[in-house]
Amino acid sequence: MIYNNKNTLQPPAKIGIVGGGQLGKMMAAEAKRMGYYVAVLDPTPASPASQVVDHQIIASFSDQQAIRKLAEQTDVITFEFEHIDADILCDLESEGYNVCPSGTTLKKIKNKYIQKSLLAEAGLPVPEFSKVDSLEDLEHKIEEFGLPIMLKACYGGYDGKGNYLIKHKEDIKTAYNLLQKNELMLEKFVDFKTELSIMVGSDLQGNIRYFPVAENTHEENILKITRVPASIDQDIVEKIQAITEKTLAVLDDAGVYCIEMFLGKNREIYINEIAPRPHNSGHYTIEACVTSQYEQLIRIITGMPLGSTKLLSPCVMVNILGDSKVDGPYTFEGIEKVLAEEETYLHLYGKHATTKMKKVGHLTVLNASVDEAERIALEALTKIKFKPLKEIKK
Repeated sequence: MIYNNKNTLQPPAKIGIVGGGQLGKMMAAEAKRMGYYVAVLDPTPASPASQVVDHQIIASFSDQQAIRKLAEQTDVITFEFEHIDADILCDLESEGYNVCPSGTTLKKIKNKYIQKSLLAEAGLPVPEFSKVDSLEDLEHKIEEFGLPIMLKACYGGYDGKGNYLIKHKEDIKTAYNLLQKNELMLEKFVDFKTELSIMVGSDLQGNIRYFPVAENTHEENILKITRVPASIDQDIVEKIQAITEKTLAVLDDAGVYCIEMFLGKNREIYINEIAPRPHNSGHYTIEACVTSQYEQLIRIITGMPLGSTKLLSPCVMVNILGDSKVDGPYTFEGIEKVLAEEETYLHLYGKHATTKMKKVGHLTVLNASVDEAERIALEALTKIKFKPLKEIKK
């Protein structure tokens, strides 16, 4: 194992989180509930996590001295997203600081070409892929791979950003020009039946706990709906767990991971991407599982036993996304109508401004029927209206 802290960190030990967005906020909220001191590093003074932590360092994610300061002030550090400096994490580990997951693991994952190469070398199922070195190289490889095909930035993409689905030859130059400032890779397009994901926790002793497999629907490349349990056969669940176990062996590190997969029309499974931290598609675990993905991470980085991932109820999670009518500070109408629904749980992240399709919250609905939970969730979503903050009546 890479992360090798041998001691349990008893409350009120200090936890540092790089990233103060909604994931960092939900990590921090669980840590605070469990009695830990929490510090966060984020460049936004009023970040969502700042509302619940003990201390915030306001600094860029590329500020090595600030990340070092966070490590010096805490007993263990973790992160809410991949787009941070992995080298400083590796340096800190070499000096004896606790980092989980490790900088080495982050390096394996944050470059998508390296990530896919490691998975392929281990015999794990991934779509065909190739590095792209130039426009001419892209054109040549498209002749080999065929269309449609996905052009991806190796670094920095999220929520569909950094990806371009090339459907026609006329799109090739546009796609290349849009993404050429980054290292690029090409990936064969998977004509999938279903998008799936699984959250998994692995502790310092190599113990593994799988969360239920989730079924995801995206809109404009942003997650819109997560249904749990996924409507797949048990043999597919077992295959996904086996792939996940082998993936964890490749990473060889403690932490909470999300593995996104495609289920093909002939029941074949491909790994899409790995996230080395809690994930949007795991939000449902807060209400629907004995242990949430966030509590599981706090347990792991503090050396505590893994919690049960038992599903308490079928559920649906829907993201609350900014609309096109409000760009800037905002408030809501209709929240009281949502809260009137039984077994409907509202999470608002406390972001001070919104834009179209920006994630500002989510709803989780528990119900014995996943279909009914989805109906309730989508109906509740229509009751939430965005309003510019200036329209608040005094």
